[in-house]
Amino acid sequence: MIKLGVPSKGRLMEKTFDWFAARGVTLRRTGSEREYAGAVEGVEGVELVLLSAGEIPRELAAGRIHLGVTGSDLVRDKLADWQGLVRELAPMGFGHADLIIAVPACWRDVDTLEDLDAAAHAFREAHGQRLRIATKYHRLVREFLTREGVADWQLVDSQGATEGTVKNLTAEAIADITSSGETLRANHLKILSDGLIHQSQATLFAAHGTECDAQITAFAAQLGL
Repeated sequence: MIKLGVPSKGRLMEKTFDWFAARGVTLRRTGSEREYAGAVEGVEGVELVLLSAGEIPRELAAGRIHLGVTGSDLVRDKLADWQGLVRELAPMGFGHADLIIAVPACWRDVDTLEDLDAAAHAFREAHGQRLRIATKYHRLVREFLTREGVADWQLVDSQGATEGTVKNLTAEAIADITSSGETLRANHLKILSDGLIHQSQATLFAAHGTECDAQITAFAAQLGL
């Protein structure tokens, strides 16, 4: 039995259901809104597992689910060596968001990563500590800043309302996902011109090396992948 992990609520769940329905497979919730149970119609041997999008990468890596729909940003951030653990079967064309670096709009001389590097150095000279960047995407941000040669920064964890951390004086800059940029502008932040870390979208992933590899291949073929 193939276990398919799908986001348990909201637009991601609805769009996922629509994506599968367009390929002849019906996914639906069963029971009450508070009950995480579901059913699959149109294909044999597939069980629906409703999870939060953030749980799906871990469950795929552990082999407790065989297929999963989640953001490509979450897989890359939560799984070290993600390509050795899962493979991308299909980008799904929804759930688009960019993971970016943003700084206060009033930093008129800071528009690029090179400018950020200089600002971080000046900040450490003036305050005796590294410039703080609030994020929940620690692995992706750390790898990106290191690769781009930015120094004198530290990451501070933010699991919600990241855009408000600068105003609240708990960080000097942020790394977060955005789709329209409106929340950033409302909080007087601007995206660095070369500060795009990852363009994310909902993606169907498969776990590597499970006992269901043959069934996964057959199911993917039925979906037209």
